[in-house]
Amino acid sequence: MFEATKVGRSVSKKDFKEQQDELRTQLLAVQRDLKDTNIPVIVLISGVEAAGKGEVINRLNEWLDARGVQTFAFWDESDEERERPRYWRFWRSMPSRGEISILFGGWYQTPIEHRFGGHCSDAELDGELNRIVDFERMLIQDGALIVKFWFHMSEEDQKARLKELSRDDKSRWKMAPDKSKFSEHYAAFEQVAERIILHTDRGISPWYLVEAGNRRYRDLTVGKTLLHAIRSRLNDATPDDQNTVVSSPELPSSPNAQITLLDQLDLSLVLPREDYKGEIKQLQSEINELAWTAYNKKRSTVLVFEGMDAGGKGGAIRRITNAVDARLFRAIPVAAPTDEEKAHHYLWRFWRHIPHAGHITIYDRSWYGRVLVERVEGFASDAEWRRAYSEINRFEEQLVDSGVILMKFWLHISQEEQLSRFKDRENVPYKQYKITDEDWRNREKWPQYKEAVNEMVVRTSTKHAAWTLVEGNDKPYARVKVLRTICDTLNEALKQEPVPTAGYLPCGDKRIEERSKQNGKAK
Repeated sequence: MFEATKVGRSVSKKDFKEQQDELRTQLLAVQRDLKDTNIPVIVLISGVEAAGKGEVINRLNEWLDARGVQTFAFWDESDEERERPRYWRFWRSMPSRGEISILFGGWYQTPIEHRFGGHCSDAELDGELNRIVDFERMLIQDGALIVKFWFHMSEEDQKARLKELSRDDKSRWKMAPDKSKFSEHYAAFEQVAERIILHTDRGISPWYLVEAGNRRYRDLTVGKTLLHAIRSRLNDATPDDQNTVVSSPELPSSPNAQITLLDQLDLSLVLPREDYKGEIKQLQSEINELAWTAYNKKRSTVLVFEGMDAGGKGGAIRRITNAVDARLFRAIPVAAPTDEEKAHHYLWRFWRHIPHAGHITIYDRSWYGRVLVERVEGFASDAEWRRAYSEINRFEEQLVDSGVILMKFWLHISQEEQLSRFKDRENVPYKQYKITDEDWRNREKWPQYKEAVNEMVVRTSTKHAAWTLVEGNDKPYARVKVLRTICDTLNEALKQEPVPTAGYLPCGDKRIEERSKQNGKAK
């Protein structure tokens, strides 16, 4: 696959100067055109050591307008990154629509290092590469352009380049000598690289293999390829909507066939008021103790609350936040996306709030808006909300695989109970802020929301992230059920250390292994 010669292709200084000026002009022009579109551009730079990846990134930053470009290097993880799912650091580097992010190694760096170092098998590597393929497809279907460069050079050229870099005290090679291991086993590294490239070289996100023996040839090739890729994308601004899930099936006309999961909930369930006070007090005490246990064990918790308008989400959340130390949790009320949030993939704003180790994030409404309100109100296209089920399942799987304790609650009430609560809100001054014209409009679309909720639960209640359906007509009963579920789930989860599933991070998540050792010492 890699057939670069010792000399490689060359470009004279004169030709480089002439082509560089023209290329730079064209790149700046296409960057200005890009700014007014909904297309984020992600440039991935990878390849053999000493091939000049840093030099190329510096050149791109020189040629492009810095106001629309950001560069990210993924070397050692910070404490902030180690305490969250691995892809959290990549979501933070996602460019806004109309801008460019240049990623040094990106999500390929860790799989390369793990497999090259013998820390995982080919099968485990392939599992992570499958995740990468899905991740890139999801970004592209949302409108992103991903341009991936792999720099290659012969072993003899690499040795000569390393010898040159060893004399430069400012080179990264001098600053990071541990990287020398990659050059000491050239053939083994190439074998790993070839497997990764072949597995992830897809039509929607191909690899561009660049001979890096000659610096001028390398830089011009990258610049021209990037220019062509952005121009082509601007001329065909429709993202690939293939590989979407099918629509929900049409149900038979018989009455029994029309019964959904929500219809099977017993909304007549009631908890006597005299029992409520004692139970809620005991559960709040338990949840506070469990929150501190999770903190000491470095286990994060994510709570998701969804439900019909006036379903009781706020009341249930308050019973949690009143019990837990305020330093341990964040409650995130999710409303219509801001301009900044609209400029990114819809999951971006939720990744931002994933808690660090030992803390809790409570989402008052969540990423499920894509398959609920955005679906029913037409804010998302059919292709967007239909493919969101699999995107959400993969997102939640990553959370759980990283050790996050994830719980999802749907609080359901009847139409009659909702009407009663709406009227109560209108009549009580301190509750009037809770009722809006939009709430009344949504009520008119009850059947559509009910259908959307049913499909949401069926498609996203998985082994690693099951839904808890809460009968909500009686508020005390609903609140006790929510808190009891949280206590039971935390009690069970905290008995064992998290074990990442194969494919999350090749050969296991080293951060969790280190965390387990630390917990063992603490005991």
